[in-house]
Amino acid sequence: MAEDNAPAQAPPKKGKLKLILILTLLVVLAIGLSVVGTLWLAGADIPGLSSRDAPTGEVEDVFVPSGYKVLEKALVTTVQAEGRQRYIQVYLALEAKDQNALDAAKLHMPLLRSQLIGVLAGSDFTELQTPEGRKALAEKMLVAVNGVLEQEGEPPLLRVLFRNFVVQ
Repeated sequence: MAEDNAPAQAPPKKGKLKLILILTLLVVLAIGLSVVGTLWLAGADIPGLSSRDAPTGEVEDVFVPSGYKVLEKALVTTVQAEGRQRYIQVYLALEAKDQNALDAAKLHMPLLRSQLIGVLAGSDFTELQTPEGRKALAEKMLVAVNGVLEQEGEPPLLRVLFRNFVVQ
């Protein structure tokens, strides 16, 4: 038999590329885990891991800005005071949190103006000269306006505001 005198073939060299990729992956994984661990220990919110992300069933109060309906025309009427006839002129604005209430007030404005003039005419002149009397008048006006809106099936207003108040 013939002997094979050829030199034995060395095993093929394994590529170092595979080793470099594995080491790079391990370094990136270690950095990522250290960042997440540091954030968790520091108490920072991590999206998806925070217990605050879960809905609790509580509804937070959301700020709803007020809307206003300004009455461009003044309410003018007379009242009797000590045997004399006195004039009252009031410019008003209506405040509501619900835009539907303001739309309803605009729709029913002739009826509201009539009610407001009636409340104003029924007021005592000497009481209207004090801040407390004006606050009481605003409350009476609010009750009258909300009464009309309630009869029409509309949402109520929040306040009646005086823009200008003149008595003479």
